[in-house]
Amino acid sequence: MTSSDVPLDVRGVTTALSDAGVAGVTISWADNNGIPRARIVPVAALPRVAEVGVGVTPLFAVFDSSDAITFAHEGLSTPSGDVRLVPVLERLVRLAGQPALAWTPGRLVDADGGPWPYDQRAVLERQVEALAAAGLTALVGYEMEFGVYAEGGPDELVPAHPGPAYSPHALVAVDGFVADVLRDFAANGLEIGQLHAEYGPAQMELSLAATDPVTAADRQLLARQTLRAAARRHGLRLSFAPLPATAAAGNGWHIHSSLWRDGHNLLAGTAQGPGADGAAYVAGLLRDLPAVAAISAPSIGSLARLRPGFFAGVYAVWGVENREAPLRYVPGTSLLGNDHANIELKTSDASANPYLAVAALLAAGAAGVAEGLRLDPPVQSDPGSWSAEERAARGVAALPSTQAEQEDALRTNPRVTAVLGEELLGAFLAVRRSDAAAADGRSPDDVLAGLRWRY
Repeated sequence: MTSSDVPLDVRGVTTALSDAGVAGVTISWADNNGIPRARIVPVAALPRVAEVGVGVTPLFAVFDSSDAITFAHEGLSTPSGDVRLVPVLERLVRLAGQPALAWTPGRLVDADGGPWPYDQRAVLERQVEALAAAGLTALVGYEMEFGVYAEGGPDELVPAHPGPAYSPHALVAVDGFVADVLRDFAANGLEIGQLHAEYGPAQMELSLAATDPVTAADRQLLARQTLRAAARRHGLRLSFAPLPATAAAGNGWHIHSSLWRDGHNLLAGTAQGPGADGAAYVAGLLRDLPAVAAISAPSIGSLARLRPGFFAGVYAVWGVENREAPLRYVPGTSLLGNDHANIELKTSDASANPYLAVAALLAAGAAGVAEGLRLDPPVQSDPGSWSAEERAARGVAALPSTQAEQEDALRTNPRVTAVLGEELLGAFLAVRRSDAAAADGRSPDDVLAGLRWRY
């Protein structure tokens, strides 16, 4: 990078932060396990950091979910080298819940400031550019489920609220936390659609308003930071893990998306489904769903969460408002407007890198539009309640249920692998294999306990 790339007002931003009592800036990104990583720099150093970034090891691309480094990927097989983490200052916010800090997402570039093939945010930026070249834009929004627990021993899960599911009474026990979440989200520029006690014990959910894809991924990371700071102030612990324990409710981080052309939502249609282009978008997602899910729900915990009857989306189908379908079409209504229509990907969770997950989803759907794919009729019941013969007769298969099956689905899908590129795909798969090897021979509860607080 050169000084011409530094925003003209960076010194003014630095002065304003310092005058407001901000001591440092957290520059955050997500690794190939969906785990946020960060560097904090003194606020006075921000003008220089905006120009040249800060040094980090390229091996973050091959950290696995337990922070072990795998050298199995040839492109990152030694401890040597350095890359630069550059703040995206147009996304900088002062953290309401951590007033001595500001926060910004970061880009990873090579040592000379050029593109680095393992930078996940750049993958999504390129996919957005590809949509624009085809005359398309997208809106993306997240639903985030998480468990809220009181402080306990390292292996304890002490529910912080008693339920009942979806009841206002449940959240009285964590009223101060809820109030801080609402205030801090607003102050940090995060628009909440709704917040409530979810179905599982100690579980909550909030939804983030839809926005452009890169902003949606950035805000998902900022939402995590905001939630954790609010929880800490009230002596609470949050688990974003796909499945905190085998007896716990699974946490999905569902991705809602819509595709637009010339101001028109292609997902708009009727209560039975979208119009032709929107149907092609859904058909593209359905065709590539095993490969997309290998990125959007990639961890051992993700696979453990995929249980029939738990609204997790085990079988590769789409449905209209069918919560057992991994692709749930949400139609517009006369109350909300036809342009409210979107498709929800339920096989998505916190162990996904949000930039990669959204990029894979958009690429798969856009390919369906480009090819004019036709969409089979929706499935409106739970395929898990059918016999194996009924599923076979209707051509309904389960999504991959092991790391090896996910890898095969991803490797054999040219559209999704092209989104990642050869280098990043290699690192991503090396990390998945490292996780699988670490889990081999251990009990499910032991593996899940190790992931419980990681995300």
